[in-house]
Amino acid sequence: MKIVVCAKFVPDATADRRFRTEDNTVDRAGVDGLLSELDEYAVETALTVKEAGDAEVTVLTVGPEQAADAVKKGLQMGADAGVHVIDDAIHGSDAVATSLILSKALAKLEADLVVFGMGSTDGGMGVVPAMVSERLGLPAVTLGSEVTVDGQTVRIRRDGDTASETIEGTLPLVLSVSDQANEPRYPSFKGIMAAKKKPVETWSLADLELTADQVGGASAWTEVVEVTARPPRSAGTIVTDEDGSGAGQLVEFLSTNKFL
Repeated sequence: MKIVVCAKFVPDATADRRFRTEDNTVDRAGVDGLLSELDEYAVETALTVKEAGDAEVTVLTVGPEQAADAVKKGLQMGADAGVHVIDDAIHGSDAVATSLILSKALAKLEADLVVFGMGSTDGGMGVVPAMVSERLGLPAVTLGSEVTVDGQTVRIRRDGDTASETIEGTLPLVLSVSDQANEPRYPSFKGIMAAKKKPVETWSLADLELTADQVGGASAWTEVVEVTARPPRSAGTIVTDEDGSGAGQLVEFLSTNKFL
């Protein structure tokens, strides 16, 4: 079975994230980045399925040169191979174009099981798995909290606010998992060293039989019109209790601001 994990390179949430001034797109080259935290659950799911049966796991990413780090992290965790789709024309692509690029790459890889995280930590749209399944003409089972594969049958449990449901699908299939699905493993020293010898292919748009006018900012269905930096946080209110009136001041503050 061929399992492909779609992994996204995103700006580090703890770093200074920003937009490019010239086109209001997310700056992915000039800031620190990493494999999206939510996609680590997807990698772990694929590795768990692999360890339970006979499978090969490939990590697929789309993005600039730095996006190779997302593939590297997946390989260090235990994936077998990587594919990096990189092309200057991809810059500015929205979810629609991204789903087109991924679907072309997945078709070329002849994936049996495609695994996504529940969303990205930068865009947070969560629509790409459904778009990819539509383009490939495959069933989609999304937001899985528990995943098992038995032969050609994929069974997932979805946990809602009031109930859980179990859904089955038949391979080939597109799957997305939530952040409740597992606990992603840390790369071991052995895994880090082994990753250096694993094959990683680099594909362009031409390799996927796509042209520049099908992707990028010019063909995007959405765009960021304006960006305003978040204002700095104001200093909080300090309540002192030198004369025993602190409790009263605190109650008054909470009441005035309707926190009570």
